[in-house]
Amino acid sequence: MNYLHSNDVARLERKANEIRQSIIEMLTAAQSGHTAGPLGMADVFTLLYFEVLKHDPQNPDWEERDRVVLSNGHICPVLYATLAHAGYFPVEELLTLRQFGSRLQGHPHRGTLPGIETSSGPLGSGLSQAIGMALAERMNNPYSAKYFYCLTGDGEVNEGQIWEAAMLAGKEKLHNLIVIIDRNGIQIDGYTKDVMPLEPLRAKFEAFNFDVQEVDGHNIRSINDAIGKAQAVYSQPSVIIAHTIASKGVDVFERDFRWHGNPPGKGPEDRVPRDQQAQVALEKLRTLAGTISQETL
Repeated sequence: MNYLHSNDVARLERKANEIRQSIIEMLTAAQSGHTAGPLGMADVFTLLYFEVLKHDPQNPDWEERDRVVLSNGHICPVLYATLAHAGYFPVEELLTLRQFGSRLQGHPHRGTLPGIETSSGPLGSGLSQAIGMALAERMNNPYSAKYFYCLTGDGEVNEGQIWEAAMLAGKEKLHNLIVIIDRNGIQIDGYTKDVMPLEPLRAKFEAFNFDVQEVDGHNIRSINDAIGKAQAVYSQPSVIIAHTIASKGVDVFERDFRWHGNPPGKGPEDRVPRDQQAQVALEKLRTLAGTISQETL
């Protein structure tokens, strides 16, 4: 894992902001989809695809690539936007999200779009998929340098299949598995602490024989350091609990569970009228972009 200099962090922060703007634009065009999770995970996805992963947008099926499994498939706008900005397909295609005939379906579908490793939608299944991949890789190539990243949401951790899968990963000591949990504290029905309390989340994964770290999910250097430490663990799987802010970057949307499943134009109106939500969100993000350091590599 490379050390990130200040200009690296600034470069990644600028890219994350661009990805957030694309998320707002594509959700607005679709008038359907999820806002809170995609905006909240933009920093994590940007770091993965622009710094951490071994991958090749010009050769998406490159055998030596790392794998990213998006378990909570409803946040796919951030995956689509990141893949497009990374060069997997044209950025202009993002505006076809959720349209009939589009390659950008409401949940990811393997084989439809380059860079999509698994089909996802039913919550809880992605961790099992990632474990199967990681275990098969170890069986086929004990000296493999590939990593398997599973992205999941904290609401999704309510699912029993998550914990069945975790038992297997712990038993098999899958050091090549790195799970990143979006700990934003919300789900579609409300706040996680009210719907189904998760704490002590760290202790639960430790009890399943995972190495666990907790980080600020918007501090790119901290996330990078945590992934580097996870890659250095050779006797157990790893979990990084990324504490994020739902709808990060648009302060009038932030931390409000009502934005979980609503796009701009269909969200709650108590702070911003629906006909102004997209414009306000983009203005907020463009203003933030101007505060990011203009240092370059």
